[in-house]
Amino acid sequence: MARFQIHPQLLLDCHSIGNFALCHLLLHKNAALPWFILVPETDALDLLDLPEKLRTIAVNEAAAVSDFVKEILHYPKTNFAAIGNVVPQLHLHIVGRKPGDPCWPTPVWGHLTDGPEYSAAELTEMTSLLVRHCALKFLK
Repeated sequence: MARFQIHPQLLLDCHSIGNFALCHLLLHKNAALPWFILVPETDALDLLDLPEKLRTIAVNEAAAVSDFVKEILHYPKTNFAAIGNVVPQLHLHIVGRKPGDPCWPTPVWGHLTDGPEYSAAELTEMTSLLVRHCALKFLK
């Protein structure tokens, strides 16, 4: 059996943060908004094609990240999507949103192209907060 690999475009655009039971957690390099991407270890291309048990796990892991964005990062809303038009590998977006953010009220997809990147200190802090809040296994 081939070893699971995350699509190269996701690895180019994101930092690897950690793993849940099913999904790898990535953080988009653009720090204008907290934009997380979950990549389930599956060959399925669409969320709704996952067997019910795996779909439930994936959605629960996305809900944990959404809770983190709301409770710890203090964003009142999260956008959730499994689009996959550019990167065919199944991946789930969880993006913190609030009035006045760089894209408000439009969607981030296609509208958030420029922005600062996370510093090493910010990335370390975000990872630490996520590990504590979401019980992630830290990736070295």
